[in-house]
Amino acid sequence: MSAKNLSLATVTPAQLHDAVDETPASGPRRGVFIIAAVATLGSLLFGYDTGVISGALPYMYMPFGAQGLGLTPLEEGGISGVLLLGAAFGALFGGMMSDRWGRRHNITLLAILFFFGAVGNAISPNVWVMYIFRAVLGFAVGGASATVPVYLAETAPKRIRGAIVAVDQLMIVTGQLLAFSINALIATMRGGPELTVTADPSGLLPAEHIGHTISFDTLALMQASRGGTLSTAEYHEFLAQLSVATGNGDTWRYMIILCSIPAIALWIGIRLMPESSRWYVAKDRLYEAIGTLKRVRNEAIDGPLVEELADIVAVHRAETSSERKGFGYVWRTPWLRRLMIVGIFLGTTNQLTGVNTVMYYAPKVLQYAGMDTSSAIVAQVANGVMSVVGSTLGIWLILKFRRRQILIADVIGVGLSLLTIAAVFQFAIAPYMNAQQAPPAWAAYAVLGLMAVFMLIVQSSNGTIVWTMMGELFPNNVRGVMNGTAIFCLWIVNAIVGWTFPVMIEGLGGGLTYTIYGIVNLVVAAVLFHVMPETSGKSLEEIETEMEKRFS
Repeated sequence: MSAKNLSLATVTPAQLHDAVDETPASGPRRGVFIIAAVATLGSLLFGYDTGVISGALPYMYMPFGAQGLGLTPLEEGGISGVLLLGAAFGALFGGMMSDRWGRRHNITLLAILFFFGAVGNAISPNVWVMYIFRAVLGFAVGGASATVPVYLAETAPKRIRGAIVAVDQLMIVTGQLLAFSINALIATMRGGPELTVTADPSGLLPAEHIGHTISFDTLALMQASRGGTLSTAEYHEFLAQLSVATGNGDTWRYMIILCSIPAIALWIGIRLMPESSRWYVAKDRLYEAIGTLKRVRNEAIDGPLVEELADIVAVHRAETSSERKGFGYVWRTPWLRRLMIVGIFLGTTNQLTGVNTVMYYAPKVLQYAGMDTSSAIVAQVANGVMSVVGSTLGIWLILKFRRRQILIADVIGVGLSLLTIAAVFQFAIAPYMNAQQAPPAWAAYAVLGLMAVFMLIVQSSNGTIVWTMMGELFPNNVRGVMNGTAIFCLWIVNAIVGWTFPVMIEGLGGGLTYTIYGIVNLVVAAVLFHVMPETSGKSLEEIETEMEKRFS
């Protein structure tokens, strides 16, 4: 029987050995790091598309007459929340799609969605049209978050799998840093948010500002939450009755359109990469699996290819001895159901850190702390730099220490840093705001410094560990659907955070808001101590066997 006709259900060790010897590589060799560099362009887009909004929002707040979108706090949360809801469904269906059609095929499709989502967002005439394209972009983000880590985990040899998958997290934060840097550059070139008011029927705006180009901060400081006298509703009524001649509120469009460039690079690059050999095995396509594996393995370093393939085949046989594998099968199988709940909790852990309150809203938070808009947009770059430093450190940590130890220590550190930020807001900023006075200048920089420390902690461990484990925790034949379900829940929690944070900080203040996040993280650390498994130093097949024993 030729290699092309061998069935995984009946193939013998001798036949498998012969098949490996006789089957050539299916294409040019692709080093694992090259594959990771190309595939994680999807993660770079993930980071850019979630990070760019932090610099775009201050311009979207501006009135329509100034070419902004006149956002309310609820609409502001919607801009982030709709993308995240789209990401939830992208993760759910993206996982299913990758199981059915392949990891590489899925990433190719997502590159197309990234492109059209970016273009659609940039040309949206109003917030309602933007919601549609934010959902499209979110679907691509979620699909990438569910597919790329799995593709990397299935392609990398076990000796460096943790580091390779950790590159995914590094590229996410690199995309965010890129977004923050481009935001700062464009904001500097275009100037901070500015507009020209020609008339104010309310008489609230000082006469010397009428007919002149002024900073939007001049208007923003009239809000009670910024030390002014107007409630949120009164402030938006004030903005609505202004006559505005012009402004640079369209600056946000330039920030967002640049998301389309990496999407083109991803579409071109991923078409040159091989499919996952484990996906081929799951489809009983031994010939393709061998050919692909030969493209990405160096036997002198990674060990005999036939031994790795034998392990994959053995696990595949055990998996295929029962019914068709889908969500229903997972839920009806007790140990898989328990494992999926653990995976969902890990994903939730990642979002409850509050990391995305910094990614999406740091300029807003810094403005509440007393910093002007332009400075706040530029200051966000510091958070991006610390994210990249943290993720780079995370690659070293994941090679040196056990996953469980790293994550529990990280969540405790996150909780303490959030409580410290809360203290600065409560004791150094809130008293001045309540007295309608500007907070001391050092307070905003103290918040920025603590945010940077927070980002270093959370990105060095939490994101790296969680995304790595998402790619390796679940069995091969249901990896897509289980990973997609867990990441679906991750994005739902992210959406809740993104939608509620602007309202929370406006209604509760920075002190109470960050206190809530800090306490939640300390509780999460206690739960992790009891439920988190360990996956370090094990092949995917070894992890599967151990998880079945642990959760049965």
